Amino acid sequence: MSLKSLLTAAALQGVAEARARIFGHILNPTGKRSPHKILRKKLIGDKVAQWYPYDIKNDDPLVLAREEKQRLAKLEMLKRRGKGPPKKGQGKRATKRNK
Repeated sequence: MSLKSLLTAAALQGVAEARARIFGHILNPTGKRSPHKILRKKLIGDKVAQWYPYDIKNDDPLVLAREEKQRLAKLEMLKRRGKGPPKKGQGKRATKRNK
């Protein structure tokens, strides 16, 4: 390699680094895969959350208590009929393993 080609390569690299610094780009001279493209995107969580109306029920502890009481009553009724959830370690997977 000649001195001129070394100097032009160094100058081009310097220009590329300066351009990246000025415009806020990420320099990737090797061309390897990088997650930067994904990380650069704006987050959409807030936008999605705006689609759904605010649930007032979460503010009122009386409503939450009533819903919890209804849930427990339904669970108790299912247990009496034998349709409740199995005890820990006696579900489908555990019974499959014993066969």
